[in-house]
Amino acid sequence: MTRTVTLCVTVGCDGSRASRAAAEWAAREARMLGLPLHVLHVREPDHPSRTAWSGDTADALAARHPGLDVRAEQFTGRPADVLADLARDAALLVLGSRAPSRVGGFLAGSVAHAVLARTERPVVLVREGAGHHDDTESRMPVVLGLDLAHPDARLIGFAFAAAARRGTTLRIVHDGDRRPEGEPPSAGPRTLRRALAPGEILRPWREKLPDVPVAEEDLCGTPGAHLVGLSREASLVVIGRQIRAGFGARLGPVAHAVLHRATAPVAVIPHV
Repeated sequence: MTRTVTLCVTVGCDGSRASRAAAEWAAREARMLGLPLHVLHVREPDHPSRTAWSGDTADALAARHPGLDVRAEQFTGRPADVLADLARDAALLVLGSRAPSRVGGFLAGSVAHAVLARTERPVVLVREGAGHHDDTESRMPVVLGLDLAHPDARLIGFAFAAAARRGTTLRIVHDGDRRPEGEPPSAGPRTLRRALAPGEILRPWREKLPDVPVAEEDLCGTPGAHLVGLSREASLVVIGRQIRAGFGARLGPVAHAVLHRATAPVAVIPHV
């Protein structure tokens, strides 16, 4: 049987404050994208059913966002497996997480890490308390962490499109060329990185979306700490994760730091 795929924004909800924040964020994003919103509750087999709040959440979102097509469904199974499977039809999969702290963060006490390991769709993690933004906050910059050694079109395109939807600046943080002045490029893997100037990498997207203001800055200090600091004044932080067959999510130290400590929503974009 041929599978009919209708792109949507999918949000996983469990009734917690974090998932309600994620649902509100997902509803706003769905409206900007012009896509339906799919509200999912995954019930583990040995847990009691909680269907009432799921329908109530969908009804409340539809009331707050007139014209948005909101659908609610409940499934039984392992949450990470079910969410990852259903994410195949999603433009975005949105999950909620507790607010950052010294003892836990986005990945603590959640299925987020397992979902990241199983899906090749973009996943946005929304912290508890970040669901309702005023217009000023929603127009804060989108921050992109870009590795010039491995620039990926999907990652860059996602960040540009997110900034365009919000009518805001795209703030790009990259590692620049750290070769001391006067030192010739060396042979080997780092030569490729030096050959790819930021202007060359970003030119196609600047030409396609010329109305998106772009602010570039060289990395200062530890990449993860730098991005976490910028997240305090961002509407969204966009990072990538490399897909490697047989190795799962393969989240590096930068992604781990951002996922655990960022205060803004974080979009994780898989790429090869």
